[in-house]
Order: sequence, then structure tokens, then C-alpha cells
Amino acid sequence: MSFSGLFQTQGMLFLTMLIGYIFGKKGLVDDKGKNLLTDLVIYVTLPGSILKSFQIEFNHQILIACMTIAIAGVVIQIGSSILGMFLYNHYGESRKKVLQYATICSNAGILGNPIAEGIFGQMGMMYASIYVIPQRIFMWSVGLTYFTEAPDKKTLCKKVATHPCILAVVIGFIMMVTQIQLPGVLNVTIKKYSRCKYISGNVLVGVILSRVKLTEIVDRDTIYYGFIRLVFIPLLVYIGCRLAAVDELVTGVSVVLAAMPAASTTAIIASKYKKDETFATRCVVSTTLLSLVTVPVWCLFLV
Repeated sequence: MSFSGLFQTQGMLFLTMLIGYIFGKKGLVDDKGKNLLTDLVIYVTLPGSILKSFQIEFNHQILIACMTIAIAGVVIQIGSSILGMFLYNHYGESRKKVLQYATICSNAGILGNPIAEGIFGQMGMMYASIYVIPQRIFMWSVGLTYFTEAPDKKTLCKKVATHPCILAVVIGFIMMVTQIQLPGVLNVTIKKYSRCKYISGNVLVGVILSRVKLTEIVDRDTIYYGFIRLVFIPLLVYIGCRLAAVDELVTGVSVVLAAMPAASTTAIIASKYKKDETFATRCVVSTTLLSLVTVPVWCLFLV
């Protein structure tokens, strides 16, 4: 584990979030600009970085590790769904739905991938890309049932199969197994664009932060959720990985990604279905800020 990589990544995250926050406060990035940034991250920079992470030599150990972290991702999502059934029953219906969704959907993609790469290197990025596949499946299936009826199987399969990040994982995995190399120009383009994920993703998070008054973020409910999201869930993941004697790198990536803050889609979905959008945004903002402290603590613990 690279602590210099961790602190450099955390510092970069903070500074780029600050840029996004200033842009949002100054009105330089409106809703259209925010949507453009979101599309840029989801459709360009993140898929590019995923493809780049799979450009390594393939062997049996890597295959076993990929299967292990995929299984870990599924177990974590099932466990998070079960936790959501019991931890929030004392809340009103709208707030309960927000908290349940935010428990299964973390920001393991936009924030987690660059952090995993900064701490664990290229292998960390590749494992992180595989880890988030079960989460994306759950967020478009179980996650939506918290706000509306479950989508039919055809709709679910289409959403999952056509998601650019999942397509990138599939293509990248095939390239890794077959050791096929992309054409020179395309390969260079992907590598260049993949470097933008740090800036575009975290400027987007900063813009989201700017929409909320910082003095109104923290209350008893957001602190309770923050403990669940940033401490309790990753602790359960760590204990589970240790009991199952999981590989050190797979354990590290799983715990760090499990410790990511609430996904920004929490606020987006809550807004769409009229389920306490303000509280959902506060959950995203508060856990994002707290994660700047809790993630380094988890990394120190994992040593």
C-alpha cells in the first residue's frame, strides 16, 4: 500500500472538489454544466481508466483474484440490502427509502476508482472496476424498488448491459485474457482521457457540495448514516474478508471501496421520485466530507 499515493490522491481530491465548489458557488457551472460533467465522467473518463487498468499481463492468480472480488462485491451488496431492512425502521417512509438506497449505493465508482488506483496502483484500479459491477446491478434493481416498482428483467438487463463502465470492464477483461492490444492512436487516446477522471469526477462532486449550506449538513440523522456508511459497513467487510482468508490486495480494495460515501445518484433519484431530496443531498455531502478523514484512517488500519 502506497501512503504517499494515498495522501497525494486525497490532496488532489480535496483541491479538485474545492475547484468544483467554487465554480458552483460562483454560478460558473449550472444544472446543464453539472449534467455535462456527469456524462463526461460516466461515458468517457471512467470507462477509459477502466480499459487502461486491464492492460496488464494475465495469469491464473489474477483470474482467481478477479473472481474473488466479484464474489465479495455481490456479498457486500446483499449484506447492505439486509442491513437496510433493519437499521432505518424508526424513520418516516421517505427518509427510510433514501437511507436504504444510500446504504447499497456508495460512490465507489467516481471517487473509489481513483482512490483505489492511488493507493494500490493499476491492479487496485482493475479490482475496483470489477467490484462495482454488483453495485450497479443492485442500484438499478433493488435500489429502484425503494422508490418505485421493480423494473422488469428486460429493462434491468438493458440498463446493466449497456452501462459504459460495465461495457468497459467486459472489453477490458477480454483484452487482458487474450492479451489483445488496442491500435496505437486509440490506445494513446484512452490513456490520455483516463487521466481526466480525477479532475472531472471530483469537480462534479464539488459542484454538488456547493448546492447545500454547509451549516445545515450535519444533524443526528446524517451522523447516524455516516457511521453506518463510513465505519460499520467497511468494518463488517474487513471482518468477513479476514474470516474468509481473502487475499490482502482484494481485502484492501474491498474495505476501501466499502468505506466510500453515499453516491450522488442518491440525491438524483430522491429528487426524481419526490423522496426527501434535501436530506438525500445532505447525506451525500456529509459523508463525502467525512470520508476525507475516514478513508485515510481505514488505510492506516489496513497496514
